[in-house]
Parts: sequence; structure tokens; C-alpha cells
Amino acid sequence: MAGDTEAKVKPGWRTLFRALRSPKAGFMLVFGFAQGLPPALFLGTLYAWLSEAEVDLETMGVFSLVGLAYAFQFLWSPLLDKVDIPGLRRLGKRKQWIAPMQLVIGIALVVMSFLDPKNALAWFSLLAAIGAFASATQDIAINAWRIDVADEVATIDILSTITQMGFRLASLVGGAIGLIMADRYGWPFVYVMFGGFMLAIGIAGLFAPDAHVTEDRVANAAANRVEVAELYAVGEVTPRVRNRALLAVGLLWAWAIVTVVVFMVRSMTESPETRPDVSAFTTNYGPLIVLATIVLPAFIAAWVVKQKRDGVNVMTALPENGMERPIGFADHLYRALVLPLVEFVSRMGWSLMLVLALVLTYRITDSVWGVFAYPFYLKELGYTGEEVAFASKILGIFAVLIGLALGGWLITVLGRMFMLTFGAIIAAATNLLYADLALGGARMQAASDAIGFTWLVNSTAQGLAPLFFVAAPPSEGLARLAFTIFWENLAIGIAGAAYIAWLSSIVAKRYAAVQFALLASLTLLIGTLGRGALGQMIEVRGYYFVFIFTALIGVVAVVLCALEWWRQARAGAASGVVQPDPVLAA
Repeated sequence: MAGDTEAKVKPGWRTLFRALRSPKAGFMLVFGFAQGLPPALFLGTLYAWLSEAEVDLETMGVFSLVGLAYAFQFLWSPLLDKVDIPGLRRLGKRKQWIAPMQLVIGIALVVMSFLDPKNALAWFSLLAAIGAFASATQDIAINAWRIDVADEVATIDILSTITQMGFRLASLVGGAIGLIMADRYGWPFVYVMFGGFMLAIGIAGLFAPDAHVTEDRVANAAANRVEVAELYAVGEVTPRVRNRALLAVGLLWAWAIVTVVVFMVRSMTESPETRPDVSAFTTNYGPLIVLATIVLPAFIAAWVVKQKRDGVNVMTALPENGMERPIGFADHLYRALVLPLVEFVSRMGWSLMLVLALVLTYRITDSVWGVFAYPFYLKELGYTGEEVAFASKILGIFAVLIGLALGGWLITVLGRMFMLTFGAIIAAATNLLYADLALGGARMQAASDAIGFTWLVNSTAQGLAPLFFVAAPPSEGLARLAFTIFWENLAIGIAGAAYIAWLSSIVAKRYAAVQFALLASLTLLIGTLGRGALGQMIEVRGYYFVFIFTALIGVVAVVLCALEWWRQARAGAASGVVQPDPVLAA
């Protein structure tokens, strides 16, 4: 088997080109674009439109609530694994959710284009909330689709890289290009155009391949019965144990969902004086929600696994009705909420602790200080908004795209775990570039001059001056800012390609929607929680100290990557074969 696998997989350009010729790669790029465009429109450029419409800041703050749909999308991820939309199951297990959500987003954007945000604010906010919810839902389904359709040609590594490229490209189109087009043609034109894009993607997505495509309701019902029958097989835990686990997990998830819903209702209905603060809610309740929906359920799942492994409270004989056993409501809930965690804990064992630690820390070096980037550029360094937009939104996005392409290719050559570790190293190291920038950027300027980057930036800035430098011409220090942002974003692209590929590889196809959504929700948790303390550190110690500190804490992720690399290598050696991707083996 190992020889066969090695014969099929030839690293390098041939592997990459073979994957890119697959229709799955093309649809993955389109779906990645569809994932990136709505956040840019609902959480970014929308505020520019509201500002031009003279909507007050208090009201604009309410619109930030739509971001909660992305932060807590895992709360409804179990539905996408186990619930079929009537009449749409024939599209496929994932496409039945992807296509309708894309059409909903497109319709919401088109309808918003016909509204005046100041005079029809209630409808405007409702459409934005519906669009954001549909966008978060399609994210869950698309992430699961990528894992489902990955094969030996269109590998999970390549598809993950293409996803990120489409997402970043959409961020550029919906962000910087959207702002430029709005200045020339107006906001209604921009939103109706992007709404048309989403409608076209929703229609094109109908032709994408998908797993589990069947129109036979009898076959679907039989498949469900088989899955439920597995719960009653000899050696599985008894219904009593399952019901206890389900009750505990159900109560925890119910509390989390009610908490989020109550907060959103209060925010949308109460006056500005009594309205709860979004950032305070995320900081104070975010960790509790993650604790209630991920951490504690993981311990409950571990208890279920221990019962099964110890042979305590397990089925000793098949039920009399066997395969004909009716599917109860508790069976459905257990399969949706608890079984994905039980499978993950059972498969990973104590290694799950290492995986969770890596998920929590891998993006910490860039996520923890990201919200302070603009204060650093504008107030600390004195750059103009136009200069920052040029360096971060144009050159920065292109740097990420280059990094993703380079990272995707290097994964095929050097392997996923090597690139995951290398990505952690360079992501931490780029904070040292910002440390030099905080001291004046002499080294960044010298390096930029030495490789001709300064000439490139100045030439590009002059060419784009009518678009980006209307208020004032670019300063002489623009090159060192762009140089630093370019290399940081290049590192983020390389690391992002490896990280998404690794994250996709450790979940099981059968529970892809839930497992991936849960892990993804943890990715930026430490960064989000640490921003308050980091802000105080900046006030006391300054930016230079903070950049050195964040570079050092990035070493933690490097060490964890090395341990995970060793774990996977050891697992492969113990099996005596080349360790396959869990995604492809599931």
C-alpha cells in the first residue's frame, strides 16, 4: 500500500497542475470567493456607505452584531451534518445548503441596493443580518464540501490553498475595489453588482460535484437507519449513558444559543443608553460560550469513550428489532451534538490536547495585535489613511495571494507538516520586522532599497495616485511600511495555506461540518481574549516591546507544530505504512 501511495503522489509542479485541472479546483476557487465577498460587504464597506448616508455612530454600532454570525457559526453547524432541506437533498449533502445560502446572500445584496440606509434603516439592518447568517451558514457547508470532495488528485492541501486564495481575492474586490467603484458609480451600483455575482455563483454551484448525491428517499431513510443501528451495536454505550451525555451537552448548547439570541434581541430593540456593548459581550461571554459548547462537551465525550473502552455500561446484545428500530428524536440529537465529539476524542485520544493547544496558538502572533495595526500605522508612525490603504489593501492582499500560491506548491514538495511548522516560524519572525519599524524602520528601508522594492512601490504609487493619494502625495517612508506589510502578509499566506490544510486533514468526513466549525472557532480565541491586556502593555511598554513579546510567544506555536509533526510521524511508523490523511481515509 505504501508503495502504491508513493507511486501515485509525485510532489512538485506535476501534482499541482494535475490538481488545478480538476473541476473541483475551479469550483473551490469560486466557493472561496463566495466565502470572502459577504464579510467584506457586510462588515467592511457597508460602514463606508452608512457613513456617507450620515447614519449616526450608535446605530452603526448595531450593525457590528452581524459579525456574531461568523463568530458563533458553530452553534448551528450540527444541523448541516444531519438535516436535509426538503426538496433539495438531490443536490447533494453539502450543495443543498451552499446554493440556497448563496442565492439568499445575492438577493439580500440586490434588495439593499434599492434602499436608502438612512430612511429604511430597519429593513437595511434586517437584510444585513439575514445576509450575514446565510454567509456564515454557507461557510460551514463549503468547509465541509472541501473535505468531502478531496481526493488523490484534488488533494485537501491544494483545495485548502485555493479556498484561501478565493477568499483573499474577494476581500480585495469587495474592499478596496468596492470603495473605488462606489466613488465613481455609487453604492447602489456596487451592491447590485456584487449581488449579481453571488446569484451567478449560486447558480454555477449547482453543477459542482458533491458527495452523497441521491434522490431516493427510501435509500436516504435506510442510510439513516443504518447509522442509528450503529448506536445499538454490541460494545456501544447504552441508551442511558447516551441520554445522560446528550442532556448535559444539550443544556450547555441551549444556554449558549439563548445567551446569543437574548443579546442580539436586546441590542436591536433597546435604546443606545441601555444597549449592551458588543466588544464587552464577545470578551466576557465569548470564552464562556466556547467553554460550554466545546471544552465541557469534549470532557463529556471523553467520559463516553472511557465507558466504551472499559466495557462499562455498553450493549451486550443487539436489540430485538435491530435494523428496524424507529429513529427517535434523542437518536437524532445525539448523532448531531455528541457523536462528532465522541468520534474525535476516540480517534485522537490524548493527542486531542495537543491539537487543541495548536489550534489555540497557531494564529496568535498576528491575531492578537491585529486590531492595533491602524493605530500603530496612523498615530504612532504618522502615515495617512491613503498610504495605509495602499500598503495593506493593495500590496498586502497581493502578498497574501502570492504566499498562498507559494505555500500550496511547497506543501506538495515539502509536505504539510513541514510547511505548518515553517509557517509558524516565519509568522512569528515577521513581528521582528514591525519591531524595527517601531524604532524608525532604518533596517526595513535599507532592505527595501537593496532589493529594488522602494522603486517598485514608488512607481506603483505614482500610477495609482489618482485613486489612492488624492489628499496628499505619498511620503518617502511609504516604502518601508509597504515592505514590512508585504513580508508579513506573505508569511500569513504561506502559514494560512498550511494551517487550513492541516485543520481540514484532522477532521472526519462524516462529521466534517461540526468538527471543522468547532476547531475554526477556537483559532482566534486567544488572540481575541488577549487584546485587552495587550492594549495595556502598549500603553505602558510601547509598540517595540509588544512586537518582541508577540514574536517570542509565537515560539509556543512552533514547538507545538514540531510535537504534532512528531506525533503524526510516529503514528505512521507504528502503522508500518505512509500515514494517510484522515480526510481521505474517513
